[in-house]
Amino acid sequence: MMNFSICHLEENGLRLVILKEEATATEVALLPDYGASLHAFKVRMTTGNDLFNVIDNYHDLAQVEKEMEQSYKSPKLSPFPCRIRDGKYEFEGKQYQFRKLFKDGNAIHGLLAGKSFTVLEEDISEVSAALSMEYYYDKEDGGYPFNYACGVRYILHPDSLLEVVTTVTNLDDRVIPIADGWHPYFQLGGRIDDWHVRFHASAIVEFDQRLIPTGKLLQYNIFDNPRMLGDTFLDNCFILKQELVSPACELFNPANGLRVSFYPDASYPYLQIYTPPTRQSIAVENLSGAPDCFNNKMGLTLLPPGHSQIFTTRYKVSVQ
Repeated sequence: MMNFSICHLEENGLRLVILKEEATATEVALLPDYGASLHAFKVRMTTGNDLFNVIDNYHDLAQVEKEMEQSYKSPKLSPFPCRIRDGKYEFEGKQYQFRKLFKDGNAIHGLLAGKSFTVLEEDISEVSAALSMEYYYDKEDGGYPFNYACGVRYILHPDSLLEVVTTVTNLDDRVIPIADGWHPYFQLGGRIDDWHVRFHASAIVEFDQRLIPTGKLLQYNIFDNPRMLGDTFLDNCFILKQELVSPACELFNPANGLRVSFYPDASYPYLQIYTPPTRQSIAVENLSGAPDCFNNKMGLTLLPPGHSQIFTTRYKVSVQ
């Protein structure tokens, strides 16, 4: 019997693909139809056999369709993450304007959140279960008149380690601007005020009132060591320390021993953290570029025709 398995199921109107590690009962549920989203990451608790989902997701199809493009829980953020001021930018001497804007008047979180990705491949072995999917973007918004492919591969490794590999390929006949990101909301039980948080930042990106970078970087080391979040509110972008610090970020709930550790590679030098008003979960975003990078160029990738760029991060869930 293989230690890993893959199955398909429909739950509350959502078509899910489940990656499972049989030995630990860890399950990862993926939602290809809506931005290649990470819908669930379930681990067995130490008391009893109950599984706990550390991903704050959408309950059903109706909620996905109503809220996905407001809260953006877990879909692929491409071809840019976070905000672009007024949805405008200049590239190679030409002005571009995104058609789709957020309620604050900025373009936000790219163009693929509601797109249906095509499942390309499923792989099962003794050491992993993996799902590959892809979306071909064909100049669908006048603000981004380029052709590119966004491929996502989820790999569930032993001991509740999930690797997420994004491959962006330029299918156009000219250089394209690109940045990549994720927007999972993590829940560990209880209120986030009581969790311990740690991340290794060399600086915080100063924002204006519209959450657009001002161009200034400020020193920030408040969470260099684990500390209780308390009533701290965060909706900020941090630059991770360049030297190898592993994990780059950790969330820990001392009440039940649940811990999520984040291991982005060098392709994700920015970390965005958002604490929603409900105080039930935290959005932790690995970003290749800073907010408004199409304008400020912070982390912006210029991808030549026919070339690909790979972005990789890993999530480790453990229970003490």
